[in-house]
Amino acid sequence: MGYWEVNADTLARSRFVVSALAETTASLLTLENGGPAHPGERAWLDAHRPAYRRRMSDDPISALLLRAALGRHWIADFLIPTPDDDGAARFEDELERVRETPAEIIHADLEVSLGGPLPTPLHRADLGERAAGLLAWVWRETVSPSWPRRRRVVEADIAVRSERLSQGGWAAVLDGMRPGMRWLGEGRLQINAHDNPPRELSGVQLLFVPVTPGCGRWVSWRLPHRYAVIYPCRGALAEGERVPVPDALTKLLGQARAGVLVLLAGPKSTTQLVALTGQGLGSVGRHLKVLLDARLIRRRRVGRSVLYSRTDLGQALVESQYP
Repeated sequence: MGYWEVNADTLARSRFVVSALAETTASLLTLENGGPAHPGERAWLDAHRPAYRRRMSDDPISALLLRAALGRHWIADFLIPTPDDDGAARFEDELERVRETPAEIIHADLEVSLGGPLPTPLHRADLGERAAGLLAWVWRETVSPSWPRRRRVVEADIAVRSERLSQGGWAAVLDGMRPGMRWLGEGRLQINAHDNPPRELSGVQLLFVPVTPGCGRWVSWRLPHRYAVIYPCRGALAEGERVPVPDALTKLLGQARAGVLVLLAGPKSTTQLVALTGQGLGSVGRHLKVLLDARLIRRRRVGRSVLYSRTDLGQALVESQYP
């Protein structure tokens, strides 16, 4: 893809969205490739890959379809539809776009991803249904049970990047979002390291879609007016300092309030804390007020954001709980 030429209007209309289908597709790629990006993914793979392998062994057509769709250097377009611009679609509604893709379009997409002719067993009309069935299985068996937690991680990543956007502009957000992607300046966004012609994105909706699996790295589009960049959440951004809350600190402050204090090893906004803790805005606000009154945390305004962090007293209290 090389780079995209993105004008100021396109950047102004850009936004982050959540997509359950993108999360499921990235999980499918992880199950297929078997390469965990971090220890948490290893535990998830160990739990779910045996059943995945059995399913693929029982359905060789779907197994062949997936291998063809992943291709060598390009994922078939029909498998990665671009999300809606509000990120509000249900998984089932997103999945319908895969299921309803006409067979001739799927065949053409597969020839592109393969870089050659379609294998004879895939000359059939039910490939959209098979692909949708495979994604539905991955969602139901491996993603849906942990979707609330995954969604909080995704929303935390969005919150942190939104803070960066308000402080340092798009260059601060886009650099390092995914391998090979960076802001080149002068309206140029490098998408990957491939030597392909630039693509002009003027008057379009540009979406950024975080997913928790480390292999979630692709671009998609719904021509002519919508493009998406799918990228993996960065652990440091998404999870914050995910250390256990000490029992003594829990007894002193309460579980929820102690958890907020532990998360404030680095500056965070109320929005980030809501996403990370899964608590409501009112609850987080009350915890912050108590911690402020106790002089365990401080707040400061950075641009349009209010960020909270530990005071020396709060830092000493937390550090004293860890040997």
